[in-house]
Amino acid sequence: MKAWIKAMALALTVAWSAPSAAWWWDSTPSDYTDTRYPVVLVHGMFGFDSIAGVDYWYGVAEDLRKYGADVYTTQVPALDSTIARGEALLPQVQAIAAVHGKVNLIGHSHGGPTARYIARIRPDLVASVTSVGSPHKGSPVADLIYGSPAESLAASLGNALGGLIDLLSSGGYNQDLRSSLYSLTTQGSAEFNSFAPAGVPATACGEGAYSANGVRFYSWGGTGVLTNVLDPSDALLGTTSLTFGFSQNDGLVGRCSNRFGKVIRDNYFMNHLDEINQALGLHSLFETDPKSVYKQHANRLRNAGL
Repeated sequence: MKAWIKAMALALTVAWSAPSAAWWWDSTPSDYTDTRYPVVLVHGMFGFDSIAGVDYWYGVAEDLRKYGADVYTTQVPALDSTIARGEALLPQVQAIAAVHGKVNLIGHSHGGPTARYIARIRPDLVASVTSVGSPHKGSPVADLIYGSPAESLAASLGNALGGLIDLLSSGGYNQDLRSSLYSLTTQGSAEFNSFAPAGVPATACGEGAYSANGVRFYSWGGTGVLTNVLDPSDALLGTTSLTFGFSQNDGLVGRCSNRFGKVIRDNYFMNHLDEINQALGLHSLFETDPKSVYKQHANRLRNAGL
């Protein structure tokens, strides 16, 4: 027993001290994430840019900027349809592209389809779209709630929460949980995919086209659920993951559903919130730091001339 405790203590010490060591001997080039076009982050359902100094993309933007990237965080309705969210995103992308020419869109969860909307209607503004944990073919969680007896109560509570998030983040948008849920159902996703098919796999769990209309497509996601005992959000995601049965998922999105364009990796040991380094940076000690995945991807975009 004592040997086991010592081994665990050593493992935790190494895991927690690694970031400090990296700080002292960081050999990452200062221009590692210096992409040709800026990175534009698009949040998901119940998302925001920043509330009380806490960013939705926890530490991600700062880390990308540290190594040379121009990064913009956008804000769209926390709860609404993919198209409504896309229309809210469009003027923000237009303003950024007016300065830089094009943008590299990275969308988490519902932010993935939202970014795809921009690539569909204004491909001239977009260099690449990357989705992170996005339900391109729908989510069983949305299927379960939408049209169920619990939908009315969920809508009331969800819209109230979405309104509070919007107020605290000074968004100024109306909230519509029902439209948001429908967009993320299997049927709603299929309808949107008919409108914007580029990058969506034709098979159940394949890869989609790597590019279309001059826009490159990438994706990555996780298949972890309970990843950090200290993270209270894991309990919620553990509950929602039950809707997937034995299919691999991140708590809200299935492994196959998150595949889009060139799949970087679809099975990080991360849950839906780990993918944006939430809650407050609590993620598995035995998986790549989420911020490192974003840095690596920015370098990938840089090397592709994007």
